[in-house]
Amino acid sequence: MNEFLKYLGVLLILIGVGVLGWYSYQNPTENAMLIVAGLLLVGGLALHIILNRILD
Repeated sequence: MNEFLKYLGVLLILIGVGVLGWYSYQNPTENAMLIVAGLLLVGGLALHIILNRILD
């Protein structure tokens, strides 16, 4: 379980990159997907740093 928690932040970052990729291939008419992708990227980075400090 600890190994999964160590990579949870990286998984969120990859999901954020996927959302950005999906946004770029669509006809963007609103910025909601950009906000979600940004929150996933920043949240994933913060979660990765915090969890790796706690679990190590």
